[in-house]
Amino acid sequence: MMAMVSGWVRDDAWLAEDSLCIDRIRRELSTESIGFEIHLFRELVSTGDALRVLAESGAREGTVVLAETQHAGRGWFGKPWFPPERVNLYASVLFRPRIAPHAVRAFAFIAALALTDAIAAEGARVRVRWPNEVLVDGRRVGRTLTTVGAAESVAGYVIAGVEVNLNVRREALDRALGTSSALATSLAEAVGHPIDRNHFTAAFLNHLERWLGVYRARGAGAILRTWNDLDVLRGHVVEVRAADASQRGRVAGVDDEGRLVLEGRRGAERAIATGDVVAVD
Repeated sequence: MMAMVSGWVRDDAWLAEDSLCIDRIRRELSTESIGFEIHLFRELVSTGDALRVLAESGAREGTVVLAETQHAGRGWFGKPWFPPERVNLYASVLFRPRIAPHAVRAFAFIAALALTDAIAAEGARVRVRWPNEVLVDGRRVGRTLTTVGAAESVAGYVIAGVEVNLNVRREALDRALGTSSALATSLAEAVGHPIDRNHFTAAFLNHLERWLGVYRARGAGAILRTWNDLDVLRGHVVEVRAADASQRGRVAGVDDEGRLVLEGRRGAERAIATGDVVAVD
């Protein structure tokens, strides 16, 4: 097995101890498919966009794209987010699961669960928040992003992307997010020591392949049960705001398609596919 390196810029100042390194990541990988092919970039607009090009060119399942920083423009809390290099994890992984498009949302939860395992191994208390956030001590430390290849009855491919604050400093979060930075944190800040990003990346990929195995062996139900156990919203009253309307109810969990289930005052349930969630109680 050999890893491929793309977009590499020879820069001795950049090739520092805290830079991502494919060889160091691979030494800790125990996977059979994820990470067989790895592309590492110094800077990208989005790891997901880069992997989409590879996917449409026939890249194999398990291909990984990493970047030292990315400028996707989809900032935290709606704010522009241009993080410094060599502090966080930006990764996307390609899957070809041959599932119906409506099943992708539940399938993609495997990325969040893999993140929770990698974060918990560093000693942090970790939870998830629908639809795609990972929290440590109630503050946002990471999120997942999903891209689906165009298809009719079967998804052409699924790209699971993650963005995780690992070693970004508090002052950088304050500058970028303003008053909203109080709702965000880094894993290093939470556990009180720097995070070895190569070790963390390998741990995430190892857990991701394990959760992929769970999905294949036991189906979406096993993934959804674990998500529901970790979701901080479950049991709380929330308001889900969409472009055309808002809905309020008590969160009963997620359904078999990964939609948020709200229970109304009279017990009726509604499944919500998208929207901004605001806690009411």
